[in-house]
Amino acid sequence: MDTNIFMQDQKPVSFEDYLQYNEKSRGNLGEELPVLVYRMLEYSLREELCQRFGKETQIDVFRNAGRMAGEYFAKHMLNLDQPLDSFVSELQEKLLELKIGVLRIEEVDEASGRIILTVSEDADCSGLPVLGETVCNYDEGFISGILSVYSGKTYTAVEVDCWATGDRVCRFHANTTDDE
Repeated sequence: MDTNIFMQDQKPVSFEDYLQYNEKSRGNLGEELPVLVYRMLEYSLREELCQRFGKETQIDVFRNAGRMAGEYFAKHMLNLDQPLDSFVSELQEKLLELKIGVLRIEEVDEASGRIILTVSEDADCSGLPVLGETVCNYDEGFISGILSVYSGKTYTAVEVDCWATGDRVCRFHANTTDDE
């Protein structure tokens, strides 16, 4: 039987459709996964994209996917109607609660929009050997998406220090790209 017959009248599946979760569906295992399982998915996709399309495309895909996730995260999991210090506190708490990482703000220049922040115990790279390159492209996009939604300005975050470059935190420089 052709299963496409049943699919013809359905709307396309969206990113947000895939994020629906019924807590009863994993009654024995719960919703948490070990970091190793997350990294198997992340780094197998990374390798496959690199092999098929090259490293620059892989980085671009991961940044864009991270931005999409960061925008969703900000809109659905954070209160966007609060001062920056309260927003950052809530973001720190949510990242801890979800075991994504430990966020610390090092510097904020409100006039220029520049923010320097670190994430320690990052799910993407903490504990990796020194590989000689930054690897948290997804996180770059994730941070960019969160800051863009909160501020209403377009942000770009770039990782400048990483566990995989021998550092013990991931450090990001985030800047608004909007002309003011």
